[in-house]
Amino acid sequence: MSGGFDPAALGQQLKGQEGIPPLEQWNPEFCGDIDMRIARDGRWYYEGSPIGREAMVRMFSRVLWKEGDKYFLKTPVEKVGIQVEDVPFQVVSVEHEMGAKGVEMVFTTSTGDRVRADAEHPIRVEFDRKTQEPTPYLMIRFGMEGRISRNVYYQMVELGRLVEHKHSTELVVDSAGETFSLGEL
Repeated sequence: MSGGFDPAALGQQLKGQEGIPPLEQWNPEFCGDIDMRIARDGRWYYEGSPIGREAMVRMFSRVLWKEGDKYFLKTPVEKVGIQVEDVPFQVVSVEHEMGAKGVEMVFTTSTGDRVRADAEHPIRVEFDRKTQEPTPYLMIRFGMEGRISRNVYYQMVELGRLVEHKHSTELVVDSAGETFSLGEL
């Protein structure tokens, strides 16, 4: 674990920078793992305690980076490892807009990201082997996904359409000219 991680210093490094920084251009040295965790429910913890300040969580989420199956907070001068129980983002709402390719589903995460489901940001659904309970995901950025909340998933199901196949029926949704499966019925 890195003893030198300082959240306030991170805030100073990002001061005045809007949006997502150019993380793909930064190649800092790995400084070790820190005791930070994103729980399955989307809550962030530092040294075992929940991070209560929404602005701090948003700041951390802007410098979140994934390499392989590992997650990091990445700045121009350091990269520290953190733990993620499932995926780092929680998708909490969806809006429908008309775009150049028809209906677009625009999702919002709990950290304020707005992401349009399209070819670069696909929707996928995993099903529990025992219960067949669906867990839907949306690609957010840099290979990282967000879990779509149950409420948002049900909104998507209501807007879905059935596609008949030879031996099954599939529920799909359309966004930005792409079709995404919500599963077979």
